[in-house]
Amino acid sequence: MTREPSPACAASRPLAPPVSGRIIKAEADVEEGAAHLAAICPRLAHARALCGPVPLRRRPDGFAALLSAIVSQQLSTSAAGAIWARMQAAGLTAPVPIRHAGDDDLRAAGLSRQKIRYIRALADSDLDFNELRDLSDADVVARLTALPGVGVWTAEIYAMFSLGRADVFAPGDLALQEAARLLYDLPERPRPRDLRQMAEAWAPWRSVAARLLWAYYRIAKQREGIR
Repeated sequence: MTREPSPACAASRPLAPPVSGRIIKAEADVEEGAAHLAAICPRLAHARALCGPVPLRRRPDGFAALLSAIVSQQLSTSAAGAIWARMQAAGLTAPVPIRHAGDDDLRAAGLSRQKIRYIRALADSDLDFNELRDLSDADVVARLTALPGVGVWTAEIYAMFSLGRADVFAPGDLALQEAARLLYDLPERPRPRDLRQMAEAWAPWRSVAARLLWAYYRIAKQREGIR
């Protein structure tokens, strides 16, 4: 069982209703969120002071961004980065080249048989990436997880980094779990459902809280927690 967040964090929650539909576009948006989080939680204030400016981590949306998230599933940041670099070098980051590529070409990039199946399904899908921009956070996750091989983590990462959603969190991420354990002095890594519950106190800036925890993980563990 995990412990609750610091009482000071819970007691300092703002009374105003959460901001809805906020999009993170620039460093100033991240700084606004980080300032809010530091004001409501001493632990997050400590992390912010330790880490300095929180990275923006915005990426273009579209096929390549979702493909990259699928490639990164259940891999270390270094392994995922190496595979993605080989895919870029081979021109395998768009639907048509993937459809025309043989399995041997995809395996040469470092993809497993299972991930080859997933990215072929993505390449053959009729997913409307422009439409995703106008959906609610919950509908984005639902639409993406309907695709083979796209789990909640992948959908939430896409919503955070490619769509810029300000109030999305990815509690299934191991680096976030470990960062929360260290920052909040928990006896063990919080389970995804427990971390999701903890993150409710960080609304409406849960995506910035995730960025801050990844930054804290990098300093605490001396390695990157997210690509």
